[in-house]
Amino acid sequence: MEVIAHYLPQFHPVPENDEWWGKGFTEWTNVAKARPLFLGHKQPHLPADLGFYDLRVPEVREAQSALAHRYGVTAFCYWHYWFAGRRLLERPFEEVLASGRPDVPFCVAWANQTWSGIWHGAPDRVLIEQTYPGPEDEQAHFDYLLPAFRDDRYLRIKGRPVMVMYKPGEVPEPDRFVDTWQAMARQAGLEGLYLIAGLGETEYPDFKNDGYDAGVYYQFPFGDDRGVQLRERLIARGLYWGPKRYPYMDRLPAIPDDLVGPIFPCVYPNWDNTPRSRRGGVLCYDATPERFGRQVRDALAVVKELPVDEQVLFVKSWNEWAEGNYLEPDRETGHARGDVLAAELARFHRT
Repeated sequence: MEVIAHYLPQFHPVPENDEWWGKGFTEWTNVAKARPLFLGHKQPHLPADLGFYDLRVPEVREAQSALAHRYGVTAFCYWHYWFAGRRLLERPFEEVLASGRPDVPFCVAWANQTWSGIWHGAPDRVLIEQTYPGPEDEQAHFDYLLPAFRDDRYLRIKGRPVMVMYKPGEVPEPDRFVDTWQAMARQAGLEGLYLIAGLGETEYPDFKNDGYDAGVYYQFPFGDDRGVQLRERLIARGLYWGPKRYPYMDRLPAIPDDLVGPIFPCVYPNWDNTPRSRRGGVLCYDATPERFGRQVRDALAVVKELPVDEQVLFVKSWNEWAEGNYLEPDRETGHARGDVLAAELARFHRT
């Protein structure tokens, strides 16, 4: 089976972030300045073994690969940003491709959404808009990714390179989009692509009819209790100003019965995006490694029912630190979440 962890490349400065947020901005900027917003709120969450790394450093990428192996992660899924030919945060991925290191399987997920300031407390500020200019742009986009698709390390399912579409329903004429990309792949000598549609955070019931091979079900692990209900009433009356707080669920959120598979489950180690959005943020509390382990166990029960050559578990994410959503070790829990994942995978393979 495959255990695929989403991987954020925003850990190195780029001119665009310098312009938008100040010289030297990276994901660590918001992580380091985070502070508790209510009694019992745990912030900041700070890295342990890997420190405040820079993804331009090859040794960092090798160290991440070693940790992935320890935790049972079999592939990184790099978030990929393409805006009508303009690329952002592409350097780590391009260096991995060019250098041949680290020797760990990978794939890409096109994060096809407009960039706004919502990540950094300015939700009404549009930074760069996601557009879909048409066939020439699609060909240029495919040609850019083709060397990766041909790399021996590139993750394949059923012999085809894997590509995830984060918001497939936002693409104009999604069935034509799928047909076009499959045709370009075959014309390039590939057997086609294995296209995975992002589901859950947005509604897209037609993904199979539009030609996607599978879906990955992204569902935040937010539970409910009396505290949640009270805060929502106070928000409605203008008496509470966030952040929104939910208990981390003891069990994996169920995949809706009306989604026809294969549907790959996705587990979240935690969630707290207040470093980005402050009081406008959303967070889980009581997201212990033990609860994460129970969700992993539930997810693996779903995986076990999938065809053998399509048994896939997604983790969201490997390193989204400003969302409080990461497997990498931190100063609070160390390797606990990653080791729990490894233990549940070992249990899965024994049965």
